[in-house]
Amino acid sequence: MQVVDFGRSFLSWRVDLQKRPLVTVSRPVCYTLNTARVPIESRCEIVEKRAGQAEEFVLSANCKSEDVGVQRGIWMEPNADFRTVFSRTRFLNLKSYDKANKGVMLYPPSLGPQPERQVGVLAEAYDAGWYTLRYREGQVLETKDAMIETILAEVPLMGRTRIENARYTATIEYPINTVSANPREYIYQPDTGPALFPDLTREPDDLIAGFELAFIAFNSPDWAEFIVRVPTPIAEGISVYHYSRPVGMAARNEIMALPG
Repeated sequence: MQVVDFGRSFLSWRVDLQKRPLVTVSRPVCYTLNTARVPIESRCEIVEKRAGQAEEFVLSANCKSEDVGVQRGIWMEPNADFRTVFSRTRFLNLKSYDKANKGVMLYPPSLGPQPERQVGVLAEAYDAGWYTLRYREGQVLETKDAMIETILAEVPLMGRTRIENARYTATIEYPINTVSANPREYIYQPDTGPALFPDLTREPDDLIAGFELAFIAFNSPDWAEFIVRVPTPIAEGISVYHYSRPVGMAARNEIMALPG
C-alpha cells in the first residue's frame, strides 16, 4: 500500500515584501524575498461523514525563531519554538516561548501582540504557501509477531491512528520514531510524536484552529492514548507549554513497515 514518505515530504512558504508586508513576524527583516522549507512530521485527514467531504492538514517539524541573512545574531531574543499547520488554503502558526502568553508584539507594533496560535489564510499572509507529500510502498503489519519482529529488525515504521465521533472521522499519520518491543511478554508499543491532535467538536471551517500537538502511544489495535501539549501552570501566574494532558480513546491503530 502507499504511505506517506515523511523523510521526503516538505512544507514551504515564500514571502516577497515587494508584493505584501509581513503579518507573522515580531521584528523587521533584512530581506525582501525568502522561501522557507520545513519537513512534514504528521498528516491528518478529517472527513465530515454526512457530507462526505475530506480536508487534509499537515504539521511541520520544529524550528527556532531566527533572523535570516544577518551576519551575526541569527537567533532572536526572546527565542521561540515554532511549528506551523497547513491546509491547502489556511495556516495555524504555533509559537511557544519560555512561558505561555509571553506578550511578544508583532511587527509593526500597531498589529498588536503576536498570537501564540495565529490562524490565517495562506494567500493573505504569504506570497505563496504550499506542501508536497511524497509516498512510497508500505506493508501493514497484521500480527503482534510481525510487529515485534519488524521492530527488532530495525525497519523504519509509520503509524496510522483513526479516531471518530458522530460527525467526523480523523486519520492521523506519523513516523514512528520511538517504539518498544518485548518478545517475552509479547508487547509492542509505539510512543512517538508530536503529531496532529484534532478537536472534532468544531465546525468544518474552524477545524484548523483546534489542532494541538500530542504524542501517541498504543499497544493494541483499538485503543490509543495521547499526551497533549497545553499551557501548564508551574507557579502562580506562570504557565509553560508542556505535554501534560492525557487523553485516552477508542481508536483504530495500524503500524506500517517501510522496507528498504
